[in-house]
Amino acid sequence: MARVKTGVRAVGAVLVAVLGASLVGCSSTGGKRAEDARKAAAAGGRAAVDTPRWTFGMVTHSGDGDTFWDIVQNGAKQAAVKDNIKFLYAHDDEAQQQAQLVDSYIDKKVDGIIVTLAKPDAMKGALARAKKAGIPVITVNSGSAESKEFGALTHIGQDETIAGEAVGEELNKRGRKKALCILHEQGNVGHEQRCEGAKKTFEGTMQNLYVTGTNMPDVQSSIEARLQTDKSVDAVVTLGAPFADAAVKAKEGAGSKAEIDTFDLNEKVAAGLKSGSLGFAVDQQPYLQGYEAVDLLWLYKYNADVLGGGKPVLTGPQIITKDQAAELEEYAKRGTR
Repeated sequence: MARVKTGVRAVGAVLVAVLGASLVGCSSTGGKRAEDARKAAAAGGRAAVDTPRWTFGMVTHSGDGDTFWDIVQNGAKQAAVKDNIKFLYAHDDEAQQQAQLVDSYIDKKVDGIIVTLAKPDAMKGALARAKKAGIPVITVNSGSAESKEFGALTHIGQDETIAGEAVGEELNKRGRKKALCILHEQGNVGHEQRCEGAKKTFEGTMQNLYVTGTNMPDVQSSIEARLQTDKSVDAVVTLGAPFADAAVKAKEGAGSKAEIDTFDLNEKVAAGLKSGSLGFAVDQQPYLQGYEAVDLLWLYKYNADVLGGGKPVLTGPQIITKDQAAELEEYAKRGTR
């Protein structure tokens, strides 16, 4: 596959941009200026390079209204501005529809594709077609085990089993004895790996509870019903930030004393950690997943660079508690954590 090598002034331009950002950060008003600059860039600021305006398309397994993917997009869009990339985004929580969206980008002859593999078997054919068309692919968030096999350049995200193991260890530190792991998307291999990892290291008892993630009232009522019938449950682990709030409400409705913990971070989770309504969160840094996916595709197109050495580029897990909540709340409010 031919790769364009242009933009000899790219490195210098990037260094100038980075230096300028550092100087801004040193001033007393640096935070505000940096935020203003970020907003301007998101609105269509000038690129830091003069490479061709390539088109990258991202397709995820997100359902409607999942704020996690807003953060991923924020990172991808920011990198796209810097790298002079036209960024396209599409999503569908049905695997077959997600594969069709990838096919639509192939038909558009995009220059690179970013895709999640929550249900990898359904995506294998689409990635094979992208490879046949000579379109480089990077996988993000889910599907680290299948990424290389399916022909992707690299995978960016957290190892879900390792992340689950971190949760089990944290629950042990907190003296928990019986936990619920709330799976909001049946068939998502990453979610299963998280719960299995937690069971592996948790010294207490952990049970899976499957809920319909696209129906938040159902999520809340299902958790509440379980907490009402089993008062020995002292921890509830949700697998996405939007579901943590539903679990808190379910706890209140059931009159339970269980600690609510969650995967992923957003503004509401940061506030919950700060107030104590949540115990801890597992941050996989979605902004970084989106940003690095675009940036690494640009590096591949520009300079044939590939990171990871055949292994995933990890963005997590990081256990976040009340101690870090105040600092991260500011970043969560602006949509970057």
